[in-house]
Amino acid sequence: MVAFKLKPSKTSPSLECNMGSLVLLMLMFVSWMLIHRWSQRNNKGPKTWPFLGSVIELLMNYDRMHDWLVQYLAKSKTVVVQMPFTTHTYIADPVNVEHVLKTNFNNYPKGEVYHSYMEVLLGDGIFNVDGELWRKQRKTASLEFASRNLRDFSTKVFREYALKLSTILSQASFLNKEIDMQELLMRMTLDSICKVGFGVEIGTLAPNLPENSFAQAFDTANTIVTLRFIDPLWRIKKFLNIGSEAQLERSMKAIDDFTYNVIRRRKAEIELSKNNGQQSKIKHDILSRFIELEGNNATDKSLRDVVLNFVIAGRDTTATTLSWAIYMVMTHSHVADRLYLELKTFEENRAKDEGVTLNQCDIGDSESFNQRDPKGVLEDDVLPDGTKIKAGGMGGPRICLGKDSAYLQMRMVMAILCRFYKFNLVAGHQVNYRMMTILSMAHGLKLTIQRRH
Repeated sequence: MVAFKLKPSKTSPSLECNMGSLVLLMLMFVSWMLIHRWSQRNNKGPKTWPFLGSVIELLMNYDRMHDWLVQYLAKSKTVVVQMPFTTHTYIADPVNVEHVLKTNFNNYPKGEVYHSYMEVLLGDGIFNVDGELWRKQRKTASLEFASRNLRDFSTKVFREYALKLSTILSQASFLNKEIDMQELLMRMTLDSICKVGFGVEIGTLAPNLPENSFAQAFDTANTIVTLRFIDPLWRIKKFLNIGSEAQLERSMKAIDDFTYNVIRRRKAEIELSKNNGQQSKIKHDILSRFIELEGNNATDKSLRDVVLNFVIAGRDTTATTLSWAIYMVMTHSHVADRLYLELKTFEENRAKDEGVTLNQCDIGDSESFNQRDPKGVLEDDVLPDGTKIKAGGMGGPRICLGKDSAYLQMRMVMAILCRFYKFNLVAGHQVNYRMMTILSMAHGLKLTIQRRH
């Protein structure tokens, strides 16, 4: 039998020293974290972590970010959210809001980061620039929105598409068909803003609700560009032309091909009208007006940026506002009934004042119901409460130039919908907001429709 004597292992002094240092560092780090969190015990905003800021809590609440922020804003009217490389400050105090948007406006530009994210879609349009370029575009645009020609043209367009929407809703009601109101409103506002902006009919609100390559590309580009704000890898994907950025490039090609084709065609039409002495035939859309105002200084690229900025501004914002307004009205039946009665009374009084006999209709008969054209409601830009639209109102530097135009369209649509239809939410349909720049409904607004007398 052979006996072995094991020698005790020896740990090198340097290894022991390194292990000791590592343990010490870990203890210091944990102590630092605990002290850091203890120092925030009275903080009314989101708690932060070293290096990470509030990003963990933000990501956990991303799908309900606005509710999350409201919880903090209820405690303090200013909430600071620390991020790894920047800071987001949210304000709810009217005095602070006025300070940022008006009093000290020049100190709060959009900046290069925002411009780089949105440039592929917005270019150097009014919503993506600062300084003199912004002031020049705003001055020109403010003059146009105050002009009678554009106001009359847009009013005619809004009326036309509000009636098209009413026809589709009428058909759906007779077929007992469920509809996605948000999708219909998105189609209506895209068609109408393209008519006002480009002077062209893209036809997405046709009765058969056709697909449209420009509309699809526009939706895709708008979504992907917005997601850049939370996607730290978008520049890498853009460089490699993969994933969402490759899809964005394809979408932008479709958008630009359509837009530049319209611009070149419109320039040729205007030139021909001028040469033939037929200036009265020049259209009143935004594109035509900017071509005339800018003359030879208007490059195809600058015109493309101008028009796409207005299309973006006038599409999702109006459709989303209308969607939420309809949802709020339909979920408060006493409000829906009161609106219906006020609009019906207004219509009857208006007809009486003008000596017009309103057509009687049978809501069970599609031909009779559709012949009850709601033009009596649309003729005046007035609601039953006496509110009138005043063109050209401004206020401060960040007051929306198209505010009155948007209110006009929304009032027209709501007047028709609340007067002639009653809506019910499809059983089991969940209504939640989608976390995007414009808070649209994540799953649409699925409704059934009833006709009113």
